[in-house]
Amino acid sequence: MGKESFIRLKIRQALEDLRLRTSRPDALIQLAVLGIMAGLMTGLVIVSFRILIESAQTAFLPYGDPENYEGLSAYYRVLLPIAGAILIAAIFKLFAKNDLSVGVSHVMERLSYHQGYLTIRSLILQYVGAAMAIISGQSLGREGPAIHLGSATSSIIGQQLGLPNNTIRTLVACGTAAAIGASFNTPLAGVIFALEVVMMEYTLASFLPVILSAVSATAVTRAFFGSEVVFSVPNFQLTNLLELPYVAFLGVVTGIAAVIFIYITKLASISSKNLSIWIKFTLAGTITGLLAYFAPQIMGIGYDTVNNSLVNNISLNLLIIIFAAKLIATACSVGLGLPAGLIGPTFVIGASLGGIMGIIAQPIFPDLSSSPGMYALIGMAAMMGATLQAPLSALTAVFELTSNPNIILPGMLAIVTAQLTASQLFGQRSIYRMLMQLKGLDYRHEPMVQALRRVGVANVMNRNICRSRYIVSYEQAKELVEQNKEWIVIEDEKPIAILPTSDLCNYIEDEEEKEEIDLMKIPAKRLQVSCIDLRATADSAREQFIEEGVEAICISSSIDPDTIRVYGVLTKEKFKSSYDI
Repeated sequence: MGKESFIRLKIRQALEDLRLRTSRPDALIQLAVLGIMAGLMTGLVIVSFRILIESAQTAFLPYGDPENYEGLSAYYRVLLPIAGAILIAAIFKLFAKNDLSVGVSHVMERLSYHQGYLTIRSLILQYVGAAMAIISGQSLGREGPAIHLGSATSSIIGQQLGLPNNTIRTLVACGTAAAIGASFNTPLAGVIFALEVVMMEYTLASFLPVILSAVSATAVTRAFFGSEVVFSVPNFQLTNLLELPYVAFLGVVTGIAAVIFIYITKLASISSKNLSIWIKFTLAGTITGLLAYFAPQIMGIGYDTVNNSLVNNISLNLLIIIFAAKLIATACSVGLGLPAGLIGPTFVIGASLGGIMGIIAQPIFPDLSSSPGMYALIGMAAMMGATLQAPLSALTAVFELTSNPNIILPGMLAIVTAQLTASQLFGQRSIYRMLMQLKGLDYRHEPMVQALRRVGVANVMNRNICRSRYIVSYEQAKELVEQNKEWIVIEDEKPIAILPTSDLCNYIEDEEEKEEIDLMKIPAKRLQVSCIDLRATADSAREQFIEEGVEAICISSSIDPDTIRVYGVLTKEKFKSSYDI
């Protein structure tokens, strides 16, 4: 064997060992290494994404300020979003084929229905489409697209390595956490968002690789952009505990705003269901352009507007205009399908609404009320929490974004009241689940299903097998028995049944020696089988047992189009003894 062939063989063996090991939910060392790899790659993708956007904005916006859309003339503020939307529609029409889905809801859909498999095509469409949307001043953010980019990058790594599906699901969570951490400079919020919103589970096998992924991705972006917090705010604090009822009232108002935001998004999505992508995107750009004529602050990511709200640098009238315009423009843009995110815009909407409530409070409670900036900060957390139904993610994100621990107490109260208002008083689900529901999908997260998805079939299969054609000589039959395996996989081009070796042993002992033995005809407890890929999860095996009605499954992989390698078997009886199906 040549040196090159030997190296290839060793690599193949190492990859096969990795695939078998990571089918187990407790393969923490391997998952940790994969999490770091996913984080580093995601960090680089997010860095390039951010550089592309900010370089383009710096090149054409006044004074080279990447957020200075306010400096554009009214004429350009109207036309820029429309032109950008038309260009995005052209790109999607040419390259998206029949699948226009991108963003966080798309990631959740792929996790729930496609084992976390995301494609290179969707990654490129999200990258280009979101960059163009943000550059052209659409009322959208970069964090949602970043989640798709991170998840797709990590998923593709897993697919290229041929890893089992339970590991690919974990890598999607790693990419999500890495993207949030890298985009916001908030690694802890990234971890919580990935587990709370996307995975909807908290396990040790999930925590460790996800944490390492968020840390490594954030380290990459800090190496390029530094470690300064996104929002530079004074050290706000609640001046009097008697303000807590008003904070709770702010939460109720914010919850109502979140419901209105989700309702407009839903209405826009339903109303445009039968429209062409040209009309939908152009309409979204037109709505943003017309609203930007009166409120240019709604264009782009809007972090400058948030900062001005936090330092009480915007008047009450202007805050009201920004709040209403940003809410309508973002909801319509998301509902009409523009490929960018809504997490950043919820901060702008929440900060504007909080600022409004803070300014109103000052004449009512002159001796009690804190700075309007404090209420703007609370409003950011409450709006994100109520819209995404992600209270921990919202609280952690705002804390990390501002490095202000004083936000925690009032933030917790406002987030809880906002979420209770949206979910219990109005029965509203998270905006991502609503968008999935409009497609006829739901985000399945039953405890048993979640548990089965964390385990690969390779971890539960019986490897005590041997393989044979269904016609064997008497000597070959004896050799099969002498191997002392539990099951014989009977093959005819592909596996067709499994046979207990003990039954063949009994047959040989009881019958006279024959020239040929047909393993499909001898008295035995044969089980009809179907095949499942080595990368599948235990949940996929459960579904296959139910849908196909077979008694056993062969765990296999295709070495080439004509060769199937069987690694083990899983009987329905054995599976039932471990899991309730």
